[in-house]
Amino acid sequence: MRILAVLALLGAVIAGVVFLPNILQELFPIGYAELIADAGNLHGVDWALIAAVIQVESGFSPEVVSRKGAVGLMQIMPETAAWVGNRLGQKVAPEDLLDPQTNIHLGTYYLSYLLGRFDTEHAALAAYNGGPTNVARWLEEGVWDGSHETSGRIPFAETRSYVRKVTAMRRLYQFLYPQGVE
Repeated sequence: MRILAVLALLGAVIAGVVFLPNILQELFPIGYAELIADAGNLHGVDWALIAAVIQVESGFSPEVVSRKGAVGLMQIMPETAAWVGNRLGQKVAPEDLLDPQTNIHLGTYYLSYLLGRFDTEHAALAAYNGGPTNVARWLEEGVWDGSHETSGRIPFAETRSYVRKVTAMRRLYQFLYPQGVE
């Protein structure tokens, strides 16, 4: 009888390992996968990082506008979008940010810019949420060193939480979609 119970338990564990990613994919789908893959390839940003930012910022809802005025999937401020558009030689109107393709393209470009500006991905994520001027000051003054291990030192609670959530979601997406997205 014990052997049957052990075999049943072993079978349940194996089934869980085999089917858990599929079940979790249904709970954590990636909308706009093709747009994410295209923007990631164009701007050299990992698709899972883009998807994680979108999940944390908007929950994949393209028409979200924050109380601070951030718009769309990647919650881009209109001023930031205008700055990015200027760098790309494009005119960007605030209503353009409601278009998923435009929003993901501009947001991924901005994320790529921040990844190039800061030494760590965590500092770039903090800058995406809390502003690059604040993060540069924190790093310069030694308030925070930009690492994941010391992210508890990020002065803004919202930014501290944001960096942790995006990092966790990225890991989850990498686990759930090891083949990537397209």
